[in-house]
Amino acid sequence: MASNLAPIPELYVSYESAQKLKVEAGNLTSHDLTPRQICDLELLMNGGFNPLKGFLTEEDYDSVVETMRTKDGALWPMPITLDVSEKFAESVEPGQDIALRDQEGVILATMTVTDKWVPNKAREAEKVFGADDSAHPAVNYLHNQAGNVYLGGPVTGIQQPVHYDFRARRDTPNELRAYFRKMGWRKIVAFQTRNPLHRAHQELTFRAAKEAQANLLIHPVVGMTKPGDVDHFTRVRCYEAVLDKYPSSTTHLSLLNLAMRMAGPREALWHAIIRKNHGLTHFIVGRDHAGPGNNSQGKDFYGPYDAQELVRQHQEEVGIEMVDFKHMVYVQEKAQYYPIDEVPENSTVLNISGTELRRRLAEGLEIPEWFSFPEVVKELRRTKPPRAKQGFTVFFTGFSGSGKSTIANALMVKLMEMGGRPVTLLDGDIVRKNLSSELGFSKEHRDLNIRRIGYVASEITKNGGIAICAPIAPYATTRRAVREDVESFGAFIEVHVATSIEECEKRDRKGLYKLAREGKIKEFTGISDPYDVPESPELRVETEGTDVDNCAHQVILKLEQMGLIAG
Repeated sequence: MASNLAPIPELYVSYESAQKLKVEAGNLTSHDLTPRQICDLELLMNGGFNPLKGFLTEEDYDSVVETMRTKDGALWPMPITLDVSEKFAESVEPGQDIALRDQEGVILATMTVTDKWVPNKAREAEKVFGADDSAHPAVNYLHNQAGNVYLGGPVTGIQQPVHYDFRARRDTPNELRAYFRKMGWRKIVAFQTRNPLHRAHQELTFRAAKEAQANLLIHPVVGMTKPGDVDHFTRVRCYEAVLDKYPSSTTHLSLLNLAMRMAGPREALWHAIIRKNHGLTHFIVGRDHAGPGNNSQGKDFYGPYDAQELVRQHQEEVGIEMVDFKHMVYVQEKAQYYPIDEVPENSTVLNISGTELRRRLAEGLEIPEWFSFPEVVKELRRTKPPRAKQGFTVFFTGFSGSGKSTIANALMVKLMEMGGRPVTLLDGDIVRKNLSSELGFSKEHRDLNIRRIGYVASEITKNGGIAICAPIAPYATTRRAVREDVESFGAFIEVHVATSIEECEKRDRKGLYKLAREGKIKEFTGISDPYDVPESPELRVETEGTDVDNCAHQVILKLEQMGLIAG
């Protein structure tokens, strides 16, 4: 049997052993996995991360970070680590077994902890992602969301995570290999994507399969992608809508529950290894494959062809053949797509960028049939109605006494006067009373309070309403996390109420600043605790010498400019 079709090792025990182990694991110390860790564990257990047998040990982690290889020399470019809080780490010692549970408390696996260490995250960021720059979503995750301690050790699989969506489209590596055997497919080219498929993608995948004389697997990521990406439910409906545009029985759609890191070249090589494990023989690598966009200096994190070069260097060792992604453009005179380097002379080339597509969707403008399939556009419009009909969040931030609540109240009244969408005010004091009455004012508790506000705002936004938030929100990392939560569903408008600390003290009706200066209130923003001034808010309003009505009107004008309310 061809090596790409033979079964590969999994980490699951038999059904009988799993039932017994599940009972025993009920008495073990338990770790509740994060969504990213659940994605990683699933691919560890089902062989997608072969040859890994569990979360990396400290030696393997150091080796992977430095050399893209485990300590025994196996090519592996991405650290797969179980990050935990310091508090949980204190309850675990090497040699101990722990139970790994999903977010509903179901035991998915046990793990024998062999290693416990505090990683050098700055070094991990530099080596794996190319820069310790929090503009990179994975670096931001590493520093601001991941636990500070890593645990390593082998995993014993009890059951795979349960997915209630698109179950017929989810295949383990061995299920895909069995499908290829059954269909008689020997050469299969994989197309990795985290975006909807448009006509150019259909053309390039069709050409890639034809040139390789191979069948095609559309293998989109439905785990964690880049914040702001189209949700996977919409994307899968789009993929299903274009399946019949391919010749029948040549193409298959399967979903990959991978948590992407957007690590460019290393990510592309990682994707190639994962596809090899799924039985693929060819893999399309795109221009700036898995790039996260711009760094803090406004430049791309990776060169456009860095990913292709790294995969080309290692394709023989991986055992998969790289297929260059050809940039396809529409030639008006020929009424068809061509690779950009094969366009006939003096032709009119038409193209719509991702930014332009989002603008057309947001403004309800026409999207031509030469660019995308009507079925795909219909699905995208269902999920993303024109901006003037979407929910959004206005998030005020500033010192205590800066005027946030007053402006927020005025804005709420103006938006309610316009009508059309429900408006909810999530003022700092109101939320403290109704949602966070048990919280104090430590940094941890203030962060938790803001995250709660962000969660409620994201739910309001998701359901087509307007959320107006007016907390102090002093920390940039927490505001960024709230932005990411909200932007999964609609627009996030950060408004910095830029009143000086001196003016806030003058206005202080509650006497809080006086108490803070006397040391009677600890960790008070602007006095004994820092305030991270927003670097690039959507709007900055000055309240000194400006009346409240005018400040609220500035926000209304900004919302009109952004297309969120009809002009």
